[in-house]
Amino acid sequence: MSLLPWRIRPDGLEVRLRVTPRGGRDAIDGVEVLSDGKPVLKVRVRAAPEDGAANEGVRRLLAKALRLPASAVSLETGATARLKTFLIAGEGESLARDIAALTGR
Repeated sequence: MSLLPWRIRPDGLEVRLRVTPRGGRDAIDGVEVLSDGKPVLKVRVRAAPEDGAANEGVRRLLAKALRLPASAVSLETGATARLKTFLIAGEGESLARDIAALTGR
């Protein structure tokens, strides 16, 4: 099992997140290991979890942090859950390096 919350795919990078809506600010707070042993990227957004606002906040935060258009980031699973999977379209190896640099991994 990977110790990183992301996985390179042919179409980009799949990232597992634990999202805190109404988190006071938009930020990537690093990597955390859940009680089941799975790593997740901890993210907080100011937006409330209503009408997809928090999901959109996460999408824009990831895009901005990786210097990509928001259209390159899409929610794959977990629309109404705190644990989500996002797909970041692009060259997976390069995206993995960029996100590792952001999290100190």
